Amino acid sequence: MSTVVIDREIQDFREQFLLVRDEIARVIVGNEEIIAGVMTCLLARGHVLLEGIPGVGKTKLVQTMADVLHLKFSRIQFTPDLMPGDIIGTTIVREDDSGRKSFEFQRGPIFANMVLADEINRATPKTQSALLEAMQENSVSAAGRTHVLDQPFFVLATQNPIEMEGTYPLPEAQMDRFFFKLKLDFPDVQQLHLIIDRTTRQAEPSVKRVLEHGQILQMRETARAIPVARPVQEYAIKVTLATHPESDQAHELTKKYVRFGSSPRGTQALILGAKVHALMNERVYVSGEDIRAVALPALRHRVLLNFEAEAQRMDADAILARILEWVPHPGE
Repeated sequence: MSTVVIDREIQDFREQFLLVRDEIARVIVGNEEIIAGVMTCLLARGHVLLEGIPGVGKTKLVQTMADVLHLKFSRIQFTPDLMPGDIIGTTIVREDDSGRKSFEFQRGPIFANMVLADEINRATPKTQSALLEAMQENSVSAAGRTHVLDQPFFVLATQNPIEMEGTYPLPEAQMDRFFFKLKLDFPDVQQLHLIIDRTTRQAEPSVKRVLEHGQILQMRETARAIPVARPVQEYAIKVTLATHPESDQAHELTKKYVRFGSSPRGTQALILGAKVHALMNERVYVSGEDIRAVALPALRHRVLLNFEAEAQRMDADAILARILEWVPHPGE
């Protein structure tokens, strides 16, 4: 591929990325990093877990993104009585005009391009697990048949950290299937003024569709094509191994506070997320800076802390920040 074609693809990628981010920002106040993180997950073929207290705009962000990207959108409200069939669909008996009866699979809301799993931790583990195959294999098995999901397929799950009664913490296996875990903070005073100005008047701001289905798939291919040098790949691996308490490359805080470290999916998320970050900075190669930029959202939900960490209120972000300072950068 010629240099001119590569430069053009990079320029198109950056322009389209910024176009989507700016259009979403017409509705969503602040949270530029969160918007970029969600877009990174979509373009890296991953899924995202959004965590924040009620009312900070988690659901609104997902709905706005679906409008901007012109994708088929479905919303699943997770509740304690939600069943797996309510997500993937169920087989029903259908009768034709001649009286003949036949079984027909009725597709559930999982058959969409962008699926919002709202308040996912309010449903039972059995129902939560209905998402596992779809998120990992991009397919759904029902009634003895496998149904392939249309691409792009993207799950955005939200959970409220302060709602403990009547909630079920996500199993580690399902947490690991989320590419990023992003935290939405409470808006500051200036952002609150903007939110009130936009939402308490006669007409709320609207968005227009700025990307087509094919453009999203092309951006995915462009991101995957970015090369990663061996030293940078080794750096991502060392960061991952530093989260394992049994590893000889473990950080001291890891040995003290971590029960289980990140899985290989965490390393994959570091590399793929870094590729998108590199393109956003108009580079055709991945650097250690790109790895560090995506390390917290890629690893924070994959580092499981022990009881001592909880007792001392030590969180995964603080441990990861120390690890990133400690692990030698590529070339050092």
